[in-house]
Amino acid sequence: MSDELYTKFISLVYQRTGIAYENNKKYYVQKRIEKQVERLQVNSFNEYYQLLKFSENTAEFDRLMNDLTVNETYFFRDFPQLRNFAEEVLQQVVKEKQKNNDYKIKIWSAACSTGEEPYTLAIILQEMLDEPEKWDLHIIASDINTNVLQSAKIGLYDYRSIRDVPPEYLEKYFTLRNEKYSINASLRRSINFRKINLMDSKAIRDVTGCDFIFCRNVLIYFDDRSREKVLEDFYNSLNPGGFLFLGHSESVGRISSAYKSQRIGDTIVYSTHK
Repeated sequence: MSDELYTKFISLVYQRTGIAYENNKKYYVQKRIEKQVERLQVNSFNEYYQLLKFSENTAEFDRLMNDLTVNETYFFRDFPQLRNFAEEVLQQVVKEKQKNNDYKIKIWSAACSTGEEPYTLAIILQEMLDEPEKWDLHIIASDINTNVLQSAKIGLYDYRSIRDVPPEYLEKYFTLRNEKYSINASLRRSINFRKINLMDSKAIRDVTGCDFIFCRNVLIYFDDRSREKVLEDFYNSLNPGGFLFLGHSESVGRISSAYKSQRIGDTIVYSTHK
């Protein structure tokens, strides 16, 4: 594949998803394009590019993105941050809500992959809320990758995914079936899975009233322009005083001045100050 055509492919991906692939990723991207070209039996990379760019049906573009965006994840990933959310930030929000007789909590897991993050958050809510049955709990779990979303809905995991789950939670929220761990129905009820492209402002506008957004280890794949757009849309999806959690190597400060950065416990978190 010529450098010129590679640039066209990654520009199309960037334009539609905000994900920025550099020249040093050419081998990674090209191998996945080759796989799709072979599957479709089209005559050239250029013919495949024309198909992606001009087809009214986005199914082929979605298939390519499914191949490009498979990510490693597991339950209770980045435990110190989750502990901080559970023991510090969540409690702060819960106290404020109880003062106002508000018993709704809404969380958006904005790049949920195969579902480990939203199910982890559902476990935390069940464990950390006094009388969780009194609360209206709603977790939106979204991803651009339709393959991982399907896996998340099924909720069946191998040992590698559940290796950091505390034994008492494993017993309480999972059922062992043929050496796989299945999420119990009680956790599934609060989670709504949906496909959302973080560059699709219209889709994000439909996500409102969030107390927390988790978007961890995603913005590292974006450039400053697409990061700024996503952060602006997240800001509008959050309630006043809502919190945004990013990965450790990610920061809001240089990109957006809309958020208030603060240390709560031993973690930096970002909140709205509308």
